[in-house]
Amino acid sequence: MFHFSSPNSDTVERFLARQRDRSFSYCHQGKTASKPPEGFKVDHTRIRLGQGIETFHAAKEALGRWQQFDLGWVAAKPTSTKINEGETICVIGRAAGMYWLNACRIVYVVDDAMNTPKFGFAYGTLPGHMEMGEERFLVEMDQAGDVWYDILAFSRPKRWIAWVVYYYMRRLQKRFARESAARMKSLVQQRIPQAA
Repeated sequence: MFHFSSPNSDTVERFLARQRDRSFSYCHQGKTASKPPEGFKVDHTRIRLGQGIETFHAAKEALGRWQQFDLGWVAAKPTSTKINEGETICVIGRAAGMYWLNACRIVYVVDDAMNTPKFGFAYGTLPGHMEMGEERFLVEMDQAGDVWYDILAFSRPKRWIAWVVYYYMRRLQKRFARESAARMKSLVQQRIPQAA
């Protein structure tokens, strides 16, 4: 669904209300936790955010507020959406003078506070999405104390317009991964200046 002006919260809520009871638009739910399926483009981005448990908690908080999407041309709405399995979210992208609304549902959540803490989630596409697939966002601290932000996605076009502008869409996907990683690093460094 696209708009020529930025959609307000009522528009987003009406869009999500039509999607909440719909089934996923792909049949490989949870595969970002193991091995992505054949027939999809796979994208993987990993960046070191810094070191220590404070850095991990700052990154976890940013993910919990959907701040990895706060890029100016992409947003996740509403940001009050809890990171819980089954919750739906609208990812809004601005490109070519239009705003594109894309519906996703959280497939699974990772929340492990043990010696090497991890926190994150994966969401999958619903029928109101330009593409089909799944994307996982994860922050984790390794045994050396380094904190990483990791994005893993598999996708392919679903709507005819996405096939027409496929190469442009691929560029946007790669741009999102780069800028989301940079955004997370910036957010952590604002909270924990000595993180890096």
